[in-house]
Amino acid sequence: MKIFPKNFLWGGAVAANQVEGAYLEQGKGLSTSDVQPKGVFGPVVERVAGDSGIKDVAIDFYHRYPDDIKLFAEMGFSCLRVSIAWTIIVPNGDETQPNEAGLAFYDRLFDELANYTITPLVTLSHYEMPCGLVKQYGGWGNRKVISSFERYARTVFSRYRNKVKLWLTFNEINMSLHAPMTGVGLPETSSKAQLYQAIHHQLVASALAVKACHDIITDAKIGNMLLGGLVYPLTCQPADVFKALQENRTWQFFGDVQCRGRYPGYMERYFRDSDIHLEITAADR
Repeated sequence: MKIFPKNFLWGGAVAANQVEGAYLEQGKGLSTSDVQPKGVFGPVVERVAGDSGIKDVAIDFYHRYPDDIKLFAEMGFSCLRVSIAWTIIVPNGDETQPNEAGLAFYDRLFDELANYTITPLVTLSHYEMPCGLVKQYGGWGNRKVISSFERYARTVFSRYRNKVKLWLTFNEINMSLHAPMTGVGLPETSSKAQLYQAIHHQLVASALAVKACHDIITDAKIGNMLLGGLVYPLTCQPADVFKALQENRTWQFFGDVQCRGRYPGYMERYFRDSDIHLEITAADR
């Protein structure tokens, strides 16, 4: 009989924008998730004071987390993946001073997990970003958003350095190719060139967050999450095999960039063939 090792992380996952609720409470700002009440593929709507949507309350994890964590412990969880709502820490995305009420909430959440010996695995941005950064700068299409994310990341790393050792930068970062508003704060009508430039800025921000994490929390582990939709060839014919390879490369290259620090040759060729010219600075590299 095989037995899981004692340090095996057994648990589950939730995301702030999916479970917390607490719509605009405690100084929280609007996120891109808040303006897509019908989900990541739904339309963007202008929120009006006093309106309501199911995501505004969700399962009310923001207020009910002690009860929920107790249930997780009864299930035998040793790990829980959560995300931090970027907009409750930095409501508009570009403030230089964080929202203390938001920081204090996650202190309480991580302390409650510790009470049950449940290890937190924390995502910095899970299918949301401040609407302020979208309206003010045009989302991740603007290079200025990189420094906003890095400042936010450094803030939470410094605050929770003794409570969280496992981190992810972005959830399913390649989702930006399928849901641009959710991923990079761009409209559905954006061109491939605009999307890949925004994705490039996000990849640079992820790298800077990784560096910051290792600087601030020397014993931390940090990575990134990909949406892995593996495609298999219909037949063993070379044309089908090659087509499947090309389809898989559309998301696998994100991992190549983050592990190797550069775009793989097949993506450089794709950019050339598609007449996509990314602005990549020496500092980016």
